[in-house]
Amino acid sequence: MAGFEDFEGIEAASDFSPGAQVPLSGSGGQTAATQALASAAYRDTPITTLIEANDSASVKAPRLSLFEPNLGEAFSRAVQVRLLGGARKALIQSFGIEPQTVVEHCLAASRIRKDRDTRLTVIMVIFGVLFLPGTLLWLLAFQLRRAIAGAQDKRMGAFGMAAMVALGGLAVVFMLKLPFTGVLGIYLRAMLVLPIVGWLWAKQVCERSAKLLRAQWEQLLGGGGVGAKIPEAVPQDPGDAGAERIRLGLAKLSAEQASNLVYYAGPKGILGMGTRWGSWQLAEELVPKDPEGDINPFRSWDVVRAIYDQLRMLERGPLHTGGFPKPSIRHWIVSPIGEGAKEVSRPEGQEVEGYRIKDFEIQRICNEQQFGSGNRHYLGVQFVLWDGQLVITLLITVTVLHHTLRIEVTGHALGPVHPLFTTKPSAKTKTVSKSVKFWETKDIKLPLVETKEVVRLAARAPLTWFPPVLDFLGGKLNLPEPFGLRHAWADKPWRHRFMADDALRAATPVLRVVHSAAMRVLDENGCDTKQFGARSLVLSGQVQGAEPTKADSYNA
Repeated sequence: MAGFEDFEGIEAASDFSPGAQVPLSGSGGQTAATQALASAAYRDTPITTLIEANDSASVKAPRLSLFEPNLGEAFSRAVQVRLLGGARKALIQSFGIEPQTVVEHCLAASRIRKDRDTRLTVIMVIFGVLFLPGTLLWLLAFQLRRAIAGAQDKRMGAFGMAAMVALGGLAVVFMLKLPFTGVLGIYLRAMLVLPIVGWLWAKQVCERSAKLLRAQWEQLLGGGGVGAKIPEAVPQDPGDAGAERIRLGLAKLSAEQASNLVYYAGPKGILGMGTRWGSWQLAEELVPKDPEGDINPFRSWDVVRAIYDQLRMLERGPLHTGGFPKPSIRHWIVSPIGEGAKEVSRPEGQEVEGYRIKDFEIQRICNEQQFGSGNRHYLGVQFVLWDGQLVITLLITVTVLHHTLRIEVTGHALGPVHPLFTTKPSAKTKTVSKSVKFWETKDIKLPLVETKEVVRLAARAPLTWFPPVLDFLGGKLNLPEPFGLRHAWADKPWRHRFMADDALRAATPVLRVVHSAAMRVLDENGCDTKQFGARSLVLSGQVQGAEPTKADSYNA
């Protein structure tokens, strides 16, 4: 299931790691959001539930529903190809989670399924290939049942039941009234019976792997911090190309995650940071303090640097009340793309190192690219709260046009992952009436793997060694583009009262720190700050009544 056979090789030039390293399972990123997303790799629920979480994702319809993957199989396969494939497109950063940990769990889940499929393949060879005519008849019956009743329907219709009974009756008549004797007669009878024996053996194999997968799923959501076991990522010898390919893919993923370039997609907001819910602007004329003198020349970068220095003290306060956790303060370059863009491109050139824009280019963009086309500079203050479930980002930009200095603070919020990813596995039970006290009920524990699921897994097992063939027959998951693990499955934070409060509360102190630092720079350079001070007081009043709005949607 790992599917690395069809990955294109990653060039050595893409190795951004400091040297030969072995990926450590479960290293870092043990947060609620990370573990919730990683748990999707172990799930055995229908794949349609994942589409409900984000309708931008889609599933390629299976040509034979018998080979259709479930959620965990499709998610693991799609994430591995998308994030580790040699020919993959650029990714959107996943703030608040460790995408490498999610990928490692996808690899670990694929390893569990691959071990199961190895055993199932042996069973299929012994009881399937050697008695192929009978196996095909049974598979035809199950495929007919799924086609009539629907691949995801737990109860087949009356016509499907009648067809199954008819086929079973024909099999019994065939065995009792068989006109052949000797070796041929024994073989013809065995080809109908032994596939059932193989099914019983396969059921035990499937039950064991299902229990293991569900245990991993439950431990992740229970906060156990279980690590991913991926022995195929550990090089066994210097020529182990598969492990080296995985190592380079994980190193490339980590380097792209550390990029300081983000993308603004219109009403979708900044990809990875969420939509813009609030905007506050301080814009006044630059007037010298001395009417007969002039102001000292300064640039936007001077104001940004002063704001940066003062924001670093943001977690400190006069009272011992806990207050802010230490935020991440970084310089960001924001590149505009179309709202319906299906991919993004990472820049190349001497201004870029790895996936990061160099400092001198950041400073140039801050000072010069303030009007017209091109990338823009923003200073970002980012808080990762609620164990990674809430990401609050406040972006500050400084522009100087003619005699007007404008300082703008915008708020962005990325909410918790979709509730689908936080649901724990539940035991499969059935409520029935008691035999004697029929007016009372009792719960009967059902097996984790149903009959039709054993048949599906056994039929898929030999084809898991050829992932493209399995994708062709059973369909596959198409992830939403431009893809990022975090923002693709994020919910709105405003449905959670405390999360909404945290986002609204963060704006006021940040705005005041920004204004205080800007006033100091203006005063040091001989500017009259009376108008700026008055405007700052007005904004202080406005921000106290901050309410989330759709700031990226304009009423035209």
